[in-house]
Amino acid sequence: MIKNKSTYEIMTPESVGLARSALDAGIVLGKHSGRNAVATRLRALGYGDVADDQARFARVFSRFKQVAEKKKGGLEDDDLEALVSDEAFQQQAGRALWQLVGVQVTTGSGVLPTATVEMLGPDGVRRVAATTGTGPVDATYKAIDDLTHVDVTLESYDLEAVTAGIDALATTTVTLAPKPGTQLESTWLSHTGERGVKRFKASGSDTDVVVSSARAYVAAVNKLLSWNLRWGGPAGPAAPSAAA
Repeated sequence: MIKNKSTYEIMTPESVGLARSALDAGIVLGKHSGRNAVATRLRALGYGDVADDQARFARVFSRFKQVAEKKKGGLEDDDLEALVSDEAFQQQAGRALWQLVGVQVTTGSGVLPTATVEMLGPDGVRRVAATTGTGPVDATYKAIDDLTHVDVTLESYDLEAVTAGIDALATTTVTLAPKPGTQLESTWLSHTGERGVKRFKASGSDTDVVVSSARAYVAAVNKLLSWNLRWGGPAGPAAPSAAA
């Protein structure tokens, strides 16, 4: 039935002067879309390596279903590409030392912004922290710091909407650096012999701005912790590159 487009298309893209990829199924991806439809669209967008990798596709499809449940009107190609990028950043963080389980915030005029964050730790135990902040994202980040016991500086925070609309997918990119003098302070050795502070960049996507911000922050924290585990922290060998 899906192969026969006349069963669900009122008119074809070609009839109104639009082109369509040979791999395009011609249907909007939404919460009822299955694995085959998502994999087909990924291949059409040039992500055949993701669609053919069982583990990577499972992670992307899981995130797709989570977002599709909240986003009305289905996901556009840009949304799907943002989810692929999100999955890539989460994996770049190395071993998932900490996993975000849930975030709940209370904010508004005359209300002290409060965030309650639940995370799954490296030991498989779920932990919850509630903190206040100058805003919902700030409170969320402080709660994550409390749970992961990291002492970092947020050097950059960038938020952009992937598509238009009130339920657009948001992508957050953050850069973290351990505070000087802390146990997790990370340095790298340049080709000139000079040492610099290691910075960790990560991204996260979701229809909820706070959730996308939290996913990006957790991914960056995991990269920081993984780096220290790999290189033995401040006392370990110098790393080969400044980029993370």
